[in-house]
Amino acid sequence: MLNYHNVQFIKSAAEPSGFIDDGLPQVVFAGKSNVGKSSVINRILNRRNFARVGATPGKTVHINYFKIDGRVYFVDLPGYGYAKVSEAEKARWGKLMESFFARGDKITLGVLIVDARHSPTADDILMAEWFAATGRPLVVVANKTDKLSKTAAEANLETIRAALPPCASRLLPFSAEKGTNRDALIYEIENSLR
Repeated sequence: MLNYHNVQFIKSAAEPSGFIDDGLPQVVFAGKSNVGKSSVINRILNRRNFARVGATPGKTVHINYFKIDGRVYFVDLPGYGYAKVSEAEKARWGKLMESFFARGDKITLGVLIVDARHSPTADDILMAEWFAATGRPLVVVANKTDKLSKTAAEANLETIRAALPPCASRLLPFSAEKGTNRDALIYEIENSLR
């Protein structure tokens, strides 16, 4: 079992030359700009603001590496789909992501965070396909279930499952705010490291 309190920020990579390739496992987090990706990471770590939570979506503009217990990296990818970013910046992000996924054999586990309240966007589906192309395991975290009734959450989870490609069959209802299913997500992470 990893000690999730033993965590350190290692670096931000703005270009492929900054990617870490030292043989340690990499758990890679992806999601839309406003889906609560940093909040999910912070919930796993039981920290309030370790991964930056911005009032403005799109704060993560580089690939951020956090080392957990000296044994695994949490890799926080730039959020996607946020409209108030210049086309040049979107293109830069796109190139960065393509370069990152081109070396998919470095990914131990993909964690795709989607909004439990909405159908997956075209960008969510594309990201699931990028993870699928690596051949590595993927877990989809449907965040913000605390904002839905139980019935609505169940219906939305079915919609999400149907919209995403088959590689995204592991779907986990989640609440970064309440901590719902934190243990289940940690189980998925630990299991990928075995």
